[in-house]
Amino acid sequence: MMRSLFVGGTLVALASLPALAQVSDDAVKIGVLTDMGGVTADIGGKGSVIAAELAVKEFGATVLGKPIRIVAADHQHKADVGTAIARQWFDVDKVDAVVDVPNSAVALALQALAREKKRIVMYSGAGTTALTNEQCSPYGFHWTYDTYGVARGTASAVVKAGGTSWFMLASDYAFGHQLQKDATDVIEANGGKVVGAVRHPLNNADFSSFLLRAQSSGAKVVGIANAGGDTINAIKQAGEFGLAEQGQSLAALIFFLQDVHSLGLKATQGTYLTTASYWDLDEASRAWSKQFLEKAGMMPSMLHAGVYGSVLHYLKAVRQAGTDDPDKVAAAMRAMPINDAFTRDATIRADGRVLREMYLARVKKPADSKGPWDYFEIVRRIAPEETVWPLSESKCPAAKG
Repeated sequence: MMRSLFVGGTLVALASLPALAQVSDDAVKIGVLTDMGGVTADIGGKGSVIAAELAVKEFGATVLGKPIRIVAADHQHKADVGTAIARQWFDVDKVDAVVDVPNSAVALALQALAREKKRIVMYSGAGTTALTNEQCSPYGFHWTYDTYGVARGTASAVVKAGGTSWFMLASDYAFGHQLQKDATDVIEANGGKVVGAVRHPLNNADFSSFLLRAQSSGAKVVGIANAGGDTINAIKQAGEFGLAEQGQSLAALIFFLQDVHSLGLKATQGTYLTTASYWDLDEASRAWSKQFLEKAGMMPSMLHAGVYGSVLHYLKAVRQAGTDDPDKVAAAMRAMPINDAFTRDATIRADGRVLREMYLARVKKPADSKGPWDYFEIVRRIAPEETVWPLSESKCPAAKG
């Protein structure tokens, strides 16, 4: 029998009260933990905040009758700073989920904290495969790409085109280490050889000594295993050193639209890369990217597209689960297909890895570009099974059950 009571002169049915408690703290809060001023600010940063806000706009301002709020902070590429921010968000500010995190060391530290606090994190910016391998979490989702996927797409294409000997130039932190290893595995599996390697500090300004070692190695290909500003500086200085004139080519193992925009088509034409999205794929991607361009002043990187997609899918899962309880939302996220302006029917594996179609692209020649941001030619689509390791080989406990 339904019981009722008067609250402030209003008759309230007690049977309806549980529905009012489905969203904790009367709001759904999503934190964008990103890089606002460092080497990955252009491919993440304020653009990631805008992407999250566009996802909320598309979904609607509320979920389950409660407001959706976006907060943001700069982790400064420091694991201790990032975890301190996240701890404040979880313990005090009642943030329900975190997105982006463009630094693998920060991401791994956050993964442990989020597992402890039972908070969902969707990594668009981090690349290390450890997030869905030995350090996986039921609350962690590797959304956009990982080092294994981009290395397989790009390195295999370059080796098959004749680039059989490599010198690796990698950033000296978790992301660079993993990207170097994954690329090396792919190169050797395809019959190539890595003849030398060197690692440089994050946010490095002077690559001269590293490039001299690459020159003296005699390798056909110099593999650039870093990101953001470090990639731009390395490629720019490689041009100044005349590596191409001496017969060496560059392979950027992770390369972004913003990198090409900064360096120019003349310096980057012909470079192969693997990407999870591109603004000019179809009508849906172009329409969303136009909105992003109006707010951000640039077309979206794949990380921006990933932040948008992850926020949208999370909100759909909250609605589907009827609650923001992290266990129920995580289950709903895994059960639902992922569909957004850039993604068609992607799925989430037991270890948290998003299984999505990716693209092998090549930077256009200046004469082939129709205008600003028209930089990529899509060479071929890459099926999910080509860019992820078999689940049976995973060290994630969820993969075994």
